[in-house]
Formats: sequence, C-alpha cells, structure tokens
Amino acid sequence: MALGRLQSALGSALRARVAGEDAADRAARIWDSPGERWFTDEDPVWRVHADAAMFPGGVAALLLQMLHPMAMAGVAGHSGYKGDPWGRLQRTSTYLAATTFGTVEHALETIGHVRSIHERVRGKDAFGRPYRASDPHLLRWVHVAEAWSFLGAYQTFAQRPLTPAEADTYVAQAGVSAAHLGVLDPPRSARALEEELRAYRPELEATTQAREAARFLLVEPPLPVVSRPGYWAIAAGGVALLPDWARAELGLPASPTLSRGVLRPLGRASTSTVRWAMAGAGRDPERAA
Repeated sequence: MALGRLQSALGSALRARVAGEDAADRAARIWDSPGERWFTDEDPVWRVHADAAMFPGGVAALLLQMLHPMAMAGVAGHSGYKGDPWGRLQRTSTYLAATTFGTVEHALETIGHVRSIHERVRGKDAFGRPYRASDPHLLRWVHVAEAWSFLGAYQTFAQRPLTPAEADTYVAQAGVSAAHLGVLDPPRSARALEEELRAYRPELEATTQAREAARFLLVEPPLPVVSRPGYWAIAAGGVALLPDWARAELGLPASPTLSRGVLRPLGRASTSTVRWAMAGAGRDPERAA
C-alpha cells in the first residue's frame, strides 16, 4: 500500500506539472467528448504521444528548436518561458493531447487558436533578420524538430519500439495537425524526416539566447532542489537523443561514448520511473495532458 501511495503521489505531481491544476477538466474534454477523431489507440501517433518517452523527447525537441535563431528569437521575445515555464509546458501539452487524442472539432479549434497567436508573433532574430511565427518555413522547422525528437525518444526508451513501417506512419500522422497549422507538405516518412533535419543544418547555430535558454532548461530548472535530480535524469535522456553537432553547438557534452554509456541509461531509467508513476495517476500516461 505504501508503494501504491507513492506511485499515486508521484503521478499526481507529474500530472499537475505537465497539465496544470485543471488537468482533470481538460482531460475530460479531450478524452470523453464524443465525436470523430483523427486517430485511435491503434495508431502509431497515439502510442508515441501517450508514452512516457515524451518527457525526454520534449527536452530534446526544445533544445533542437533553439538552434534556429529565428525560432529562438520568437521563444525569447514572446513565450515568457522564464517567467512562466510551467504554463508554457502545459499549453504545449494540451495542444499535443487535443490534436492527437481529441475530437476533430476540438483539434481544429486548438490549432486555430495557436494560428491566431502565431500571426501576432514577429520581430528580428539575433542577427537582425526579420521573422514571423506564421512563416511556413519556420513552422516546418519546429515540426521537424518535434517529430524527429518524439520519434527518436520513443524508439530509444519505449518498451516496444515501432517497426520501420509504423515509424513512417507516425511521421505521416504527426504531419496531419502540422499541415492544418500551416506547414506545407510535411514529411511523411522517417527517411524524409531525417532528410529534412539535414536540410536545415546550414541555418542552425546556437546564439547567446539559445545557450541561455539551454542553461535555464538543463542547469537551473524552476524546481525545488529535492525534485531536480529526477528532472536532470529525464533531461539527460533528452540530451542523449540530440545529434553530436547539436550538443556541441549548445556547449553540451558531445562525446558519443558519454551519451551511450551515461546519458541514455539515465534517460531509460527515468522514463521507466515516469511511466510507472503516471500509471498511478489514472489511465495512460498522456491522460495527464
């Protein structure tokens, strides 16, 4: 019973962090509303986005996205990630849950809300170049970084990785909401996703803003001291997923040996712990969103 109470307490704490104090109300609308849905629990995108591997995958996605100076400028100038980091996480979690598990009506409503915000987000990056969040090329980068990170995390840390065919299906399914958001012809296979990542490489570099954000995310997270070791273990898994060049750009340990021998095992252990804890919060892990 003591173990069960610990599981429930950890799961509830994670749920509150990821989805907010009103998680139950949001979950009820996402999961319980009747209506047509884009996906079912048999679909790869449902399996990936419902797994605890999304925790390190989310860290990897954020770090990777930071490497595009225009995307980083938008985050630094408009997201309020330092002042309200948990609010930003909860909004992202809700978006992913609504567009993966919710009804088509709710998904399109959520996408429309984000599109309206993107129309107002614009400015100049660290090099003085103008950007706008609604730019299809910039939206494409954000999508590619997310899909690549989420798929990589699942294939690395899930209990049963996707087959190659399922991985292709995941990429195509992840592109459904991206297309509605404004991404033109999103990649539809794992190979195409890898090619897209390589194609963006000449545009990517770590600005001062990116390194500051990485430090905030990895070194000085807004968490009580007692919670930080567990978070750092999850973050280690996210860092391990990054390409060597991405870690080097951000000033993070780039040694493949360190990644395989230390960071990945930490990520695997912490993901398993999160999976166990979230099972105690009710239903499957992503119900927390």
